[in-house]
Amino acid sequence: MGKIIAITNQKGGVGKTTTAINLAASLALCELKVLLVDCDPQGNSTSGVGVSKEGITRTCYDVLTSSCTAAEAAIQTDFEGLFLIPADKNLVAANIDLVDAPEREFRLRDALHTIRNDYQYILLDCPPALDLLNLNALVAADSIIVPIQCEFFALEGVSQLIDTIERIREAFQHELPIEGVLLTMYDDRTNLTRQVSNDLREFFGKQVFETVIPRSIRLAEAPSFGKPVIAYDVRSKGAESYIKLAKEIMANEQAARTASSIG
Repeated sequence: MGKIIAITNQKGGVGKTTTAINLAASLALCELKVLLVDCDPQGNSTSGVGVSKEGITRTCYDVLTSSCTAAEAAIQTDFEGLFLIPADKNLVAANIDLVDAPEREFRLRDALHTIRNDYQYILLDCPPALDLLNLNALVAADSIIVPIQCEFFALEGVSQLIDTIERIREAFQHELPIEGVLLTMYDDRTNLTRQVSNDLREFFGKQVFETVIPRSIRLAEAPSFGKPVIAYDVRSKGAESYIKLAKEIMANEQAARTASSIG
């Protein structure tokens, strides 16, 4: 059964979409079948893997409104092993269209349940807002990855996210563990980066990934070419970091399975 991971942080500009695209591609590079679900009306994950929003006929909006199944909306990208449920600006209307819908918070969970056996990993790129789209993604997820930029206000945004997670756990009896906290835009030449990193590791402990994502020109350039960074420049530091992150996630899951079988 495929693992569903939401990549989320209510704060914008922390590397959610960059992580969604490049982690998905790095997992696919490890010969896994991966589905990336674009849950953001901006559709940056869609264009970031080279899919034109002009040519798509079924999107995440259609899945949420039950106009099509998740299997019907999923398309293969140019990157082997990587599939996508795309999004465009119409997705924002789901917040309105689903207001009075029954089981509105469970639409994405139920849709993905029908296809989760078809993939090893399903990654959800969440919007930077606590709306019905984000709520659907968090309820659908088995765990979450929290990208955090190493900057002064990083911890402030984290406290808001933790509060949101606790509310979802209580309201929906949904465990929603943190898969890991990912430090992004990391520059160890600055005192601020080192201080924020230390603070986050002290606060979250082992939940912080060992892998960090550096500031990288190649990471910033790749989306404009519609490519994950490993397809744009596989030797770049950004590419190496996301491949390392994919391997860390797989190793953690294997260790958890082993511990579970022993227990």
